[in-house]
Amino acid sequence: MSLPDRALARLDSLSIEVPSWAYGNSGTRFRVFSTPGTPRTVQEKIADAAQVHAFTGLAPSVALHIPWDTTDDYAALARFAGDLGLALGTVNSNTFQDEAYKFGSLASLDAGVRRKAIDHHFECLDVMDATGSRDLKIWLADGTNYPGQSDMRRRQDHLAQSLREIYDRLGAQQRMVLEYKFFEPSFYHMDVPDWGTSYAHVSALGERALVCLDTGHHAPGTNIEFIVAQLLRLGKLGSFDFNSRFYADDDLIVGAADPFQLFRIIVEVVRGGGLDPAGGVALMLDQCHNVEDKIPGQIRSVLNVQEMVARALLIDSDALVAAQEANDVLGANAVFMDAFYTDVRPMLAAYREDRGLPADPMAAFAASGYLGTIADERVGGTQAGWGA
Repeated sequence: MSLPDRALARLDSLSIEVPSWAYGNSGTRFRVFSTPGTPRTVQEKIADAAQVHAFTGLAPSVALHIPWDTTDDYAALARFAGDLGLALGTVNSNTFQDEAYKFGSLASLDAGVRRKAIDHHFECLDVMDATGSRDLKIWLADGTNYPGQSDMRRRQDHLAQSLREIYDRLGAQQRMVLEYKFFEPSFYHMDVPDWGTSYAHVSALGERALVCLDTGHHAPGTNIEFIVAQLLRLGKLGSFDFNSRFYADDDLIVGAADPFQLFRIIVEVVRGGGLDPAGGVALMLDQCHNVEDKIPGQIRSVLNVQEMVARALLIDSDALVAAQEANDVLGANAVFMDAFYTDVRPMLAAYREDRGLPADPMAAFAASGYLGTIADERVGGTQAGWGA
């Protein structure tokens, strides 16, 4: 069995952005683990990301996180990435690690704190101007732990005003994507807890403000593919943060916990035009590799997405529509499940070889010796990581 021509064309356009922070040390609230060869600079992070793209052909851009990836010359950083065959993608702001943000940032009741947070986003826009990046991604830790701790309605007003000021500074080709998370680090309420709140804020701003959906940021049992379908239908899905969860925001390798969920999400992405470059939906990873090697973890992740895209493209759309319109419940489900249960790995191996890529990127990378090389070379200095 081989992939049909229409599927091959769609696979050729598949692009998955990798996060710079995935190559640094990470862990849990209890411990951050170090590994030999961990990058010490943003340039070394980008060099590691280039390995993922070289072995898979799927990851041509890297997302930055400011100030984790601060450098003196962002235009030079973009050239450095370009020389490795990569582009610098989404710029992520950080308003959750400064002491000033203990009680909120863009939604804070303190005008001085809000000013600090807004100015930080202006700095991120300056980075985007220098790198040519399109998207500014905002995730807020803002919220409260106790009933009565703060005025939730006033916080929404402050958040709307802060976002408006940032949105008005966007360049003509730049976008804002607003992420949501239903809990953590705040446990009574988050200021942007769900897709509806994010949608309400971005809809009030304009067409270049969109929703970012992190697949780990939902309550158990949430039908994420419905949210994907709805946001695509409304023209407001800007980007994904792909990862996987067993319990909460685990940030595990995408598809590791529930491959069928990933398939169901991808089906709606394909159906809603989310794979079309003109659609503007950015597929990204947001993962932390705590115990596994980081570069192979990213390779495995982008391959998991590719495999589910291939399965989704194998759905017999005509048979599915016919069964749905006839209210043939089991027939429609069978069409759906036949595609999911198809083993596309041999087809994708042949697909890669036809394009000059290794049939098995994981094995090819392991054989390259890259991990041993960076372990020997990256001695001294301070390893990158988000701390805990």
